[in-house]
Amino acid sequence: MKSFSPWRILLPVAIGTCLSLVGDSSLYAVLPTHTQAAGVSVVSVGILLSVNRFVRLFLNSPAGFAYDRYSRRALFISALFIGALSTAIYGLTRGFWPLLFGRLLWGLAWSGIWVGGNSMVLDISDDESRGRWMGIYQFSFFLGAAGGAIIGGALTDRLGFHQALLVGAVLTFLGAVIALIFLPETRKMKRETTEIDTDSSGDSHIKNQSDTSYFALATALFGVNRLVIPGILSSTLGIFLLQQVGEQTPIAGRSFGVATLTGLALGLSTLTAMVSTLLAGWISDQIRDRWRSAAGGLVPGIFGFVCLFLGLPATIILGIPLVAMTSGSNQALSTVLIGDFGNRRRQGRQLGLLFTVGDLMSAIGPPLAYALMNLMEINALYLLCAGFFCVVFLVILGRIIKGYT
Repeated sequence: MKSFSPWRILLPVAIGTCLSLVGDSSLYAVLPTHTQAAGVSVVSVGILLSVNRFVRLFLNSPAGFAYDRYSRRALFISALFIGALSTAIYGLTRGFWPLLFGRLLWGLAWSGIWVGGNSMVLDISDDESRGRWMGIYQFSFFLGAAGGAIIGGALTDRLGFHQALLVGAVLTFLGAVIALIFLPETRKMKRETTEIDTDSSGDSHIKNQSDTSYFALATALFGVNRLVIPGILSSTLGIFLLQQVGEQTPIAGRSFGVATLTGLALGLSTLTAMVSTLLAGWISDQIRDRWRSAAGGLVPGIFGFVCLFLGLPATIILGIPLVAMTSGSNQALSTVLIGDFGNRRRQGRQLGLLFTVGDLMSAIGPPLAYALMNLMEINALYLLCAGFFCVVFLVILGRIIKGYT
């Protein structure tokens, strides 16, 4: 295999992924408040914003299968152009059915972008760099999600709903063109993979990469993260803050509404997760033990949800970034673990299954949360979330102890 710079692949993949999210994030930010401009009813907003996740349940695995058999470059670039087309549909049409078609098309595009992007990052990484490169790639995801919402909201206020989304389509198209020009094929770049642990005596030994129990645990780490963070917390945080601090909250002599506080809290979470995903990947490379890194990454989330359970202003301020630290860590390391332990000939399919589980968990999280709120207070629901993290932490801890005995 010829030598190459990982940046040659990482930069166009990360830029393409980041820019592809502008339209989707913009729609989440502005569609609920611009239903008249979009030509849809308020009732249909929930369907339009969630249907892309549900369709990915049926698309992630086929996308992974395709990436195992065909050109990664061609599939990834095609997915970026489809993403640009879906965003253009938002900007050029009105009404429920055109938007529904656009959202279905975006679900197809994102399956190709996300499975393919992660596959190519795993292609260029080895045991000593996988965490770092994956952390940088996950950073581009969080940057696109957060930046897209900010850009979309600002442009909508300035230019209007359709014009803002057309700008998003142009940016996604630009990312696709960058990938088309600069991204090489990565199938032949796949590096040999071994998981290196250090036992209690300090000696290195190699674990069986194809052990399905490791794959299942990595999938559980990712699935619980998606259930708890985008599923339960994001869908209930506004109600929680309303209950705890009321409609208006005075801060530094100014009064802030609960919607503003919710937006600030979610924005702070995204920024914290961006930093956390970089640190988690880098630390896991340095200590050369993914499982200890994953276990350590769960600890802030456990304490963060306990802080939210207490419901005091100080504990809420502390709890939200602690939970976000675990969110970023889990998202990065669960994908890195697939690279460590997975079968490299079935890497795309394993990533497809991982993301299918994640999409399923994030889709069922909101209805599960609102069903449980009929049985318990939101504080108690957040304590249950801490319990979910605790269960995964204990299972990983058991794996670590077993590996060192």
